[in-house]
Amino acid sequence: MADKPENYNKPVVDIIIPVYNPEAGFKNILGRLLKQTVPANHIFLLQTLDEGGSLMEVPDNNTISVHPVLKKDFDHGATRHFGAGLSDAGFILFMTQDAIPVNNMLVEKLLVPMADKNIAVSYGRQVADKNADILEKMTRIYNYPKESSIKSKSDLGKLGIKTYFCSDVCAMYRKSIYDKLGGFVKKTIFNEDMIMASKVINAGYNIAYCADAKVIHSHSYTCIQQFKRNFDLGVSQKQYSKIFVNVTSEKEGAGYAVKVIKKLVKRREIFKTFYFMLQCAFKLAGYRLGLNYNKLPEKFILKCTMNKGYWN
Repeated sequence: MADKPENYNKPVVDIIIPVYNPEAGFKNILGRLLKQTVPANHIFLLQTLDEGGSLMEVPDNNTISVHPVLKKDFDHGATRHFGAGLSDAGFILFMTQDAIPVNNMLVEKLLVPMADKNIAVSYGRQVADKNADILEKMTRIYNYPKESSIKSKSDLGKLGIKTYFCSDVCAMYRKSIYDKLGGFVKKTIFNEDMIMASKVINAGYNIAYCADAKVIHSHSYTCIQQFKRNFDLGVSQKQYSKIFVNVTSEKEGAGYAVKVIKKLVKRREIFKTFYFMLQCAFKLAGYRLGLNYNKLPEKFILKCTMNKGYWN
C-alpha cells in the first residue's frame, strides 16, 4: 500500500490511540478529535482486551476503527508500532486515552513545524487539569513551557537527556522517517517515545516542541506509584543503556527538584515542600533500583514495577 503524500498544504493525518478500560470521558475526547480543523483521515483505537473481553462501541462512521490487542501481547513499543503499520498516512499522531484536546486546532498546530522536512516529530504541550495538585501543575509547567522549540543533535551538550524528551501522550510523527528508522522498539517496558526520539536525533533529524498544541493531561501519583514509575524508567534506561549512558536522568531530575523546592518555599508551602522531597526520594530509589533490575530477584521486581505484564 503506497503512503499518502506528505503534502503540507493538504496533509493526511491518522490518529492512533492505545485503549484499555476507557472511562466515560473518552467519548468526549473522540468527539473533540472528530471536530478538528484538520480532520483525521482515520482514528485507530488499539484496545487491550482481558480474556473474554469485547471490543468497545464507537460512533458509527468510517473514521474510527477498533483493533484488538490481547493483554498478554501488549507492549508500549510493539503495540504502537502495530498501530503505525495500519496507517498509510503522511503523518501519524499518537495519543493516550486520557489526553483531552484543549480546542479543535490540536492537529493543525502540530502540523505547523512539519513544513520543515527535517522535522521528524512534533509533540504537544501538556497542561494540568484545573483540579490537579500544585506539584503536578508545577511538573507540567517545567516539562512543557509556554515557548515552542526545536531540538537537534547539536543540543545534546546543552540539554542532555532533555534533547530526547518527547511524549506519546500527544506526538505526531512524519511517517516516512518513522518507517525509515524502523519505528518504535518492539520490546520495552516504558519510554518508547524517548527511545524513538534518540533514534531521530542521532539520525540527524529534528524534534519540534509545539506549545500551541495543547492537551489536558495530568496524574496524581502517590509516592509508591512514583517509585514504580521510576523503577520502570530505570529498567528502560538500563536495557537501552547505549542510548542513555551519556545523558542520565539524575542531573536533570536534581535540577528540577531544586527549582520546585525554591518555588514552594517562596510560597510558604511547607507541607508540600516536605511531601515533594519525599516524592523525590521515592523517585530516586525507584530509578536506582530499576537501573540494577538485573541483579534483583523476580519476586522483588514484580513488587517494584508498574507493568507486571511486561515480565511474563
